[in-house]
Amino acid sequence: MATGGNAIRGTRVGAGPMGEQDHGHHADRVAISYWDALGNETVRYFAAGIPEEEIPEVIDSPHSGLPAGRDKENPPALAKTEPYKTHLAYVKERRTEEEADALLDDALQQLRERRGQA
Repeated sequence: MATGGNAIRGTRVGAGPMGEQDHGHHADRVAISYWDALGNETVRYFAAGIPEEEIPEVIDSPHSGLPAGRDKENPPALAKTEPYKTHLAYVKERRTEEEADALLDDALQQLRERRGQA
């Protein structure tokens, strides 16, 4: 029995030519380092020709979830989150007590008229 040379044995289906040089041209890029408050460094790569204003100043650190900035000595602080507000809390911010009383009286009067109790 003759052993044939099966060229595709052990290769991935759809694989191109072997060797790194045949994988196309790599675009020029710049590495930007970001640090979080715990000192974790994260490196992000951007196209070399991108304008400086399009590179973000702050990202979310994948290590800690904290914001990470480009200044190692002064990493951004965690933004203070506001506590959850109910709908009533937002209404109270917009209305005075007198306005609330007038609206309540008007709504009660309309309800009484509908029920025939006015």
